[in-house]
Amino acid sequence: MAAKKDFRADNTYIISTDSTDNPKLGAKVLSDGRESLFLDFYLGFEMAISSKSGKEYKKVNNKREFLKLYLWQAPRTPFERQQNKETLELAKKIRFERGQELLESMEGYRLKKERDINFLDYFQAYIDKYTKKDIRMVEIALKRFIDFLNDTPEYKKYAKKIKPEQITKDMVEAFTEYLQGRSVGEGAKSIYARFKKVIKYAIEHDAMLKNPCTGITIKVDDQQLKKEVLSPEEIQQLIATHYEHENSNIRRAFIFCLYCGLRYCDVKDLTFANVDFSNKLLKFEQNKTKGHSASSGVVIPLNDGILKLIGEPSDPDKRDEVIFPLPSYEMCLKALRRWVKRAGINKHISWHCARHSFAVNILNNGANIKTVASLLGHSGLKHTEKYTRAIDSLKQEAINSLPELKL
Repeated sequence: MAAKKDFRADNTYIISTDSTDNPKLGAKVLSDGRESLFLDFYLGFEMAISSKSGKEYKKVNNKREFLKLYLWQAPRTPFERQQNKETLELAKKIRFERGQELLESMEGYRLKKERDINFLDYFQAYIDKYTKKDIRMVEIALKRFIDFLNDTPEYKKYAKKIKPEQITKDMVEAFTEYLQGRSVGEGAKSIYARFKKVIKYAIEHDAMLKNPCTGITIKVDDQQLKKEVLSPEEIQQLIATHYEHENSNIRRAFIFCLYCGLRYCDVKDLTFANVDFSNKLLKFEQNKTKGHSASSGVVIPLNDGILKLIGEPSDPDKRDEVIFPLPSYEMCLKALRRWVKRAGINKHISWHCARHSFAVNILNNGANIKTVASLLGHSGLKHTEKYTRAIDSLKQEAINSLPELKL
């Protein structure tokens, strides 16, 4: 049961339960049904003279910082409840960090901070407390950096331990080249973005003095579709393929993504509450853009075949039941590649290929680009345009497949 909120005269209440917390985490109720989170700092007191009575009194110094984080006051859906949970976790983490900063500035107190930091351990500690959905990519960034150190003779001596100040600009440039040599498409750019995120965090928390990534970028053609696409014929070939000990939930979920264009992170969280059975609609909020995009909500029409694939909850009252109970991404990917191989499809297929295949196939069947952008949950047409280029490429291949014209 949720704790009772003890509202004060200014329509705020304190979330912190420990009386020793400084700052204390609180929330202010807004008129739009949300609550704005803030931190209340106690900055001590000073003796002052009252202008009215002339008497000396203790003047308390307080400060309030609004975090620009918001809770739903009365969450109605599983998405809103999950969003509240994640936002509150982030706010508590910020509260703790502000508390340490306050202790350090006011009392000369410091958390034990080893000057002889091993950046690899620091990176792992960052991962251990990381709560966002892209944690898998952050883990890959650390693994790639360690691989780079091991595979580069010049830097192999740092493969077990490297101090932050030993990460130089030359090393980072070599690392970006290594990433581009190992990863396909936007993979190198995504991994490097997570690496830079950890570097920035280390600088903000005094573990590093200078940013060795400044001015070093990885550029890719965002408008070029680099992943493989399954044609309608290959999709039917895949659906017709069964093998011993296959995971039916992985199978159902991937076929669903081929016909609805969802990412793995979204399909694994779908519940029956997201399905409007009477109007044949799927409604959900994208994990990737939730909280920082006006287009994070997506509505997809469903046909009878897709509804059959979804099925029904084990109990009519269990609307929060997950539709596709999936194992980890790694296990899903392993099963998917086994399935593709058994189907005789000689393509490098990842889960995200289902989203690309969906977009390319419906464009190829005459859907306009705005409709595709809406179904994919894109905020504009920029990211959708790469699929039109893929269609042009397919058309060219079709023309080239005709017998040579000899006049």
